[in-house]
Amino acid sequence: MSVPNETPQEQVDQLLGRALNSFELPDETMARLETALAHDIALHSAQHSAGLYRETYRHTWLLGDGSALVLWELVHNATVRREQQHELYTEAEEVHTAAARLPFPADHSPRHDVMSGEDAGHTAAEPLLLETVLLVAPAPRRAYAHFAHEDSADHGRRLLRRAENADRPGAETARLLRTAVAHQITQAFGRPGRTDSGFTLYEHAFLLADGQELSLWEVEHTDSPDGRHVCEVYGEEGQARGVMEGRGAAL
Repeated sequence: MSVPNETPQEQVDQLLGRALNSFELPDETMARLETALAHDIALHSAQHSAGLYRETYRHTWLLGDGSALVLWELVHNATVRREQQHELYTEAEEVHTAAARLPFPADHSPRHDVMSGEDAGHTAAEPLLLETVLLVAPAPRRAYAHFAHEDSADHGRRLLRRAENADRPGAETARLLRTAVAHQITQAFGRPGRTDSGFTLYEHAFLLADGQELSLWEVEHTDSPDGRHVCEVYGEEGQARGVMEGRGAAL
């Protein structure tokens, strides 16, 4: 229903544009959608019967303040001309009520016709009950309203490229960072003595398009044979601090 390369705001516009009742959404909901950072969609339920269909989708939006916003989309062709229509609701109860009002055979439970009787070699269609499980990403640890929302994927790429340690994060981390939509850099403290020894630790926190968070830990120091500035990157804070403490003790 959406193109992978679309931005969250383009996805918002597309969803609102195709919904016949988008004008009924509360002003507060519309304002919050303007801060959307990432989007996830999952099929919630579906019923296909005698040429009619109705499907409900759950749209989860991750917003700039770190909160999540859920919208429910009803897609159906229960019209005189069997034209596809889209409706949008803010509550699950509302979309279920709207779906129940559509003209479907009363003696059919929610089912999906996976093949016609002719294709299957039978005289009637074989229905298959559709059940879906929606996995919701855990709430972010922090708010992203003040994070940088531009060039986050490129920042991750450059961070890994300048890392000189052989055990830096590999291809899987690089793949995830290509989906970064926001990032923030903070100096990490917590254990005394390391910055006095020429070591500085930074956390690079990334928000990914699917709502997950990923942190990389950058150790900057001049503990090199020629005294030049060196950058090392690790996937775990404990690993980065262990490097700092081990080398700092040897100074």
